[in-house]
Amino acid sequence: MFYLVRHGQTDYSMKNSRIYQGFGVNLAPLSQTGVRQIEETAKDVRLKGTQIILSSPYTRALQTAAILSKELGAPIVVETDLHEWLADKKYTYLDDETAEKNYQEYTEMNGCYPEAMERSWESAEMMRARVMAVLNRYCHDQKVVVACHGMMMQALTGGKHPQNGEIIELDVLK
Repeated sequence: MFYLVRHGQTDYSMKNSRIYQGFGVNLAPLSQTGVRQIEETAKDVRLKGTQIILSSPYTRALQTAAILSKELGAPIVVETDLHEWLADKKYTYLDDETAEKNYQEYTEMNGCYPEAMERSWESAEMMRARVMAVLNRYCHDQKVVVACHGMMMQALTGGKHPQNGEIIELDVLK
């Protein structure tokens, strides 16, 4: 069983300054509220007995994983392909305006490309396939926590966008 945990609230106060420009925004840490959210999430009885914590490589998810690891006594494994949705699937830096336009398009199209039309952003199906390739390697573990991102969780479950610190159970064997 997988327990997907959305990272806590992020402190983006330094966005577009110093090292937080472009992809550097993914270095932003949790805010103090975000830390408290994950400390509270770690108390959830569903997470007791966690064998391993998988984490996105982004700071907000890594910090979430570190808090969970401390509270649950489980080791962390960083999995690069657990990163958040890509506004440009070729990993090219986009300015904020273009990235926002791609996000709006993704949202309006429910993460699906129109019939026979390619887009520069990562579709929900591409994201699902990328993440499932990682999760399938850990199916043998009884209880796995995944510190990750909202759009990724939404693409995996087909549900609503989760709140910071929210847990969604995912049984990949169903």
